[in-house]
Amino acid sequence: MNFLNGVRSFIVVFNYFCMAFTLLLSLIYVIQMFVSLFRVRRDYEKHFSDDYIRYTDSNNLLPISLIIPAFNEQENIVQNVRSLMKLNYPEYEIIVVNDGSTDKTGELLIDAFEMHLIETSIRYRIQTKTIRGVYYSKKYPNLLFVDKENGGKSDALNAGINISSFPLFTCLDADSRIEKDALLMLSLEFIKDSRTVIAGGIVRIANGSKIVNGEFKGFSMPKKLVERFQIVEYYRSFLSGRVFWSASNSLLVVSGAFGLFRKQTVIDVGGYKTNTIGEDMEIVVRIHRYLRKKKIKYKVIFNELSICWTQGPMSLKDIRSQRRRWQIGLMDTLISHRAMTFNPRYGAVGLLSVPYNWIFELFGAVIETIGYFLIPFSLLMGELNMFFFVMYFLLAVMLGIILSEGSLVLEQYTHRATMTAKQSISISIYAILENFGYRQIISLFRLEGILKYRKLRKTWGKIKRKEFEQ
Repeated sequence: MNFLNGVRSFIVVFNYFCMAFTLLLSLIYVIQMFVSLFRVRRDYEKHFSDDYIRYTDSNNLLPISLIIPAFNEQENIVQNVRSLMKLNYPEYEIIVVNDGSTDKTGELLIDAFEMHLIETSIRYRIQTKTIRGVYYSKKYPNLLFVDKENGGKSDALNAGINISSFPLFTCLDADSRIEKDALLMLSLEFIKDSRTVIAGGIVRIANGSKIVNGEFKGFSMPKKLVERFQIVEYYRSFLSGRVFWSASNSLLVVSGAFGLFRKQTVIDVGGYKTNTIGEDMEIVVRIHRYLRKKKIKYKVIFNELSICWTQGPMSLKDIRSQRRRWQIGLMDTLISHRAMTFNPRYGAVGLLSVPYNWIFELFGAVIETIGYFLIPFSLLMGELNMFFFVMYFLLAVMLGIILSEGSLVLEQYTHRATMTAKQSISISIYAILENFGYRQIISLFRLEGILKYRKLRKTWGKIKRKEFEQ
């Protein structure tokens, strides 16, 4: 009897804890949304100001190295390189790093761009797996192809850094496309403020859209529900969350699909960590930690006008693989840099963004998933009154709807004329529908990532890709 009473007490306490947790998270999200709305509006107006035009015409634009790690990317690699050659930027080089592919990635690239093996000396500022050869094309002098032993994405990026010639570099996924002015947008952040060490752009789901040579030609609704829900997710993640954290210089994640870095800073911290699958977040957190410890003034910027298009997973199986990997990468980074948590030495990063990621991004998946099962169970067992249940349900659902719809407003503001009125209404409907099933499934995948952390922490998994629409 005492045991049953203990269980009932735990259920009641946990239910109220879930309500308090949801209320706190709701408040944080609302604050994020308002801050993001203010900053997006301000940045959009600056984009067309005289200052922006002056910066664009500046001769001080720094040359950039574009590093593309590629493993079995034969479907997209040639198209991607061709689109990168048409970017609106005065001086840049493209470095494709073939990380021991077992398909025709290397052969296709060498044939398409008439490349030849050359002799070159490599300064190994960061240790990597053996580089088997470097290829060059007289016809395309700003393109290099690096063939190396398989070592993972981080090792490929480090090899690209060693080969690169310029002070800034960007890491690009082989299955992504950046818009023609995207590099220009990000590089301006380094001119406007010399303290900038990282600038991240926004990533949008390309599924269904027509992207030709890095230029957006039109939006159409993808066929599958999972693809449509991802469009809403990406709007919410980038246009609300990342804009907010950038405002306090405590942004912890710059997408591995598109970010611009000051090369010397990355070399100073030892390059990308090779024994993690969350290398994009880990390098940013490590740079925060290093520069705060050295008391060096710096900035990590998010620019919502710099756009990269990426292919979202097309099945629940692939989404499961992706979200588990993201959660494992998050957990791995937080554990590695746990000394920063609630540490005033690291400013807003240690006091705000790192604790937020521990509580809401990592453990939030656990609390949310348990709540999905325990609260309805409590209602059935008579341990929860209907008023509490309805209030909790409405709060959770309405919060998701408000955030998603707010993100869609921000999206239309920053990328006007992307969607027709009919398409905007359709996306708004999916922003509502994702709260009934899809969101709960994603929470389960995130929880699975936590539970399988030790088993999968070094496993990337595979996601089916297709060619970009041309």
